Amino acid sequence: MSSPFADVEIPDRTLTEHVLGGARELGDKPAIIDATTGRTMTFAELADAVDAVAAGLAGLGFGKGDVFAHYAPNVPEYAVAFHGVATAGGINTTVNPLFTADELAAQLSDSRARFLVTVAPLLDKALAAAERAGVEEVFVYGEAEDATPFASLLADGQPPRVEIDPAEDLVALPYSSGTTGLPKGVMLTHRNLVANICQMSPPHQTSPEDRVIAALPFFHIYGMVVILNAALAGGATLVTMPRFELPGFLGAIQEHRVTRAYIVPPIAVALAKHPLVDEFDLSSIRIMLSGAAPLGPDLQTACAERLGCGIVQGYGMTETSPVTHVVPDDQAGEAPGSIGFAVPNTECRVVGIGTDQDVAPGETGELWVRGPQVMKGYLNNPQATADTIDSDGWLRTGDIARADEDGRFWIVDRLKELIKYKGYQVAPAELEEVLLGNPAIADAAVIGVPDEEAGEAPKAFVVAKTPITPEEVADYVASRVAPYKRLRAVEVIDEIPKSPSGKILRRVLVEREREATAGAAPS
Repeated sequence: MSSPFADVEIPDRTLTEHVLGGARELGDKPAIIDATTGRTMTFAELADAVDAVAAGLAGLGFGKGDVFAHYAPNVPEYAVAFHGVATAGGINTTVNPLFTADELAAQLSDSRARFLVTVAPLLDKALAAAERAGVEEVFVYGEAEDATPFASLLADGQPPRVEIDPAEDLVALPYSSGTTGLPKGVMLTHRNLVANICQMSPPHQTSPEDRVIAALPFFHIYGMVVILNAALAGGATLVTMPRFELPGFLGAIQEHRVTRAYIVPPIAVALAKHPLVDEFDLSSIRIMLSGAAPLGPDLQTACAERLGCGIVQGYGMTETSPVTHVVPDDQAGEAPGSIGFAVPNTECRVVGIGTDQDVAPGETGELWVRGPQVMKGYLNNPQATADTIDSDGWLRTGDIARADEDGRFWIVDRLKELIKYKGYQVAPAELEEVLLGNPAIADAAVIGVPDEEAGEAPKAFVVAKTPITPEEVADYVASRVAPYKRLRAVEVIDEIPKSPSGKILRRVLVEREREATAGAAPS
């Protein structure tokens, strides 16, 4: 099934050429406003700073194929660093600022990052991880002891002239667990990201008249491409927030007359239900797009009615740069709960589970996609790549979908093991690895359980080697992982169900949990 939209032309140029090619013509127009301080960076200043950072990096011997890690919240300089690296021919690996030093070190080591940039409050973790991973230099936004000021990269020289093949050379290396297993580096080329920005228009058109709230993190593919890069490419002004908190989010929309907001379902819950919303003027908002996790039709409708704006939904994966489906702006309110149509230049199949046969319209199956936004592959993991993308270029999403005869799609379930907690990816295998590091735990399995606020939350089933309480298990994990990965429930059981080959039978645990929940529900 092809996209109902006409194919769009994908220019053969680098990401920075595409995003900032017209920046100097926009001149003094604000490109980025820091919602916390009001500090503003114009498009001309952004373009000049990007060139300066590229020159500074080149002066340090950083060049084509080298990896630069970003371990910071959303600040205006994030765009400067990201595109400075891209202009120098480097690769951006973006890291969740909630990561522990151990989690950060693992990504730095796997990606072979040469440099890292962070903020002062995260510096201790950054330095510890950098030393362990062999990072050559740690930069910091602002100033702090034991780190090089990022401003020192703003050299006076000309940016380097680097031969970049947009179709082959990487520009971004975010990490994703994919459909199963531990986090893996997702190799995204310049063409992948340029293609996806082009594919979002015309169904979701950002213009220079727009002001876009950037509360979702830039380290995540949604924030990186849909917000940071697509908005700037459209000439819109970004209003950045270092993290989401409802009063600041509402205040920034009111103060800066934000016209477009990108959200995740937990934010939609707050917008639909929290009394604080009524205290702010949100009338400037024309459209909201929800992504990263399914948004139910009732919640979507309630949120749209309360705010008096259009709310649409999109779908994608880190492995698809990320957008494969979206509801067009002019169809907001139609078929709530739908992820919309395949974006231009994208093909889709709904394939029967365990078969290679397409199902009829209205029937469910695994969603497969193919298009120029599909990743080059997983870093240093050809087997995982082959398991995800077949020889004909079809990417198996691991999500169960259905489509109607008009080509409109719905996500109805998930084959893959990944847990989505407030839109964040939580890999069961990663938590199981942490649990098995506890000498009191003989075996462990983790599943996602329904959570009204977060969508899903991780629950562990553990087999004790020596006596241990659920609270002790939860505390053990909490001290070793980012806050969103913490266990929200623990159950001690006699045995983890497994297949003859030793694979954890998570579906057995999911069914057990459903039965227990149903049994506990009031009649």
